[in-house]
Amino acid sequence: MGNREALIEGAKSCLLDKGFDRTSVRDIATAAGVSMAAIGYHFGSREKLLLLAVTEILDEWGDISGRALIPDGEDLTPERAYVRMWEKNLEQVREHPRMWLVSMDLFMQAMRNPELREGLAAAMGEGRRGLAAILLGRAEDEVAEGDERGLGMVQMALMSGVAIQALSRPDAPPTGEEVLAGLRALVKLTG
Repeated sequence: MGNREALIEGAKSCLLDKGFDRTSVRDIATAAGVSMAAIGYHFGSREKLLLLAVTEILDEWGDISGRALIPDGEDLTPERAYVRMWEKNLEQVREHPRMWLVSMDLFMQAMRNPELREGLAAAMGEGRRGLAAILLGRAEDEVAEGDERGLGMVQMALMSGVAIQALSRPDAPPTGEEVLAGLRALVKLTG
């Protein structure tokens, strides 16, 4: 592995351990086993390296999470399939809490950094499209913009909020049944 790749891997490790703000140039260089000057040479700045590293982390996590959410061929009712998808999602939250923490940290940092915000906005669009595709049982390129911005957006908002609640109360996390019951109650209220 070359210095560039080692720096990306070192930055990913530091992000998962320390978060965006608390990761220093020295931390990354130490984790990568290269000089601090290599960061400037390969990436221009700590921020650009961390942006690339966090993008790779979220892509990797999105692949893991997305595969976990795809129905595995069982013949389930739509309601049961949705509950099962939530159970798998909550399992991913429990198994990969640092990934969720990195994504929340990224959001906070993006509010102060226009370049980071731009990258996050693009990633959010891809995430919404992917979630809509899973729910609709279609390929991502077949998802209409309205489904991405409607169905995908609502599912992403639910996932983020439910993940925060699950991480906040690991002793009593929400369940898939509770998410579905809450949605049904909300639809009933707005009828």
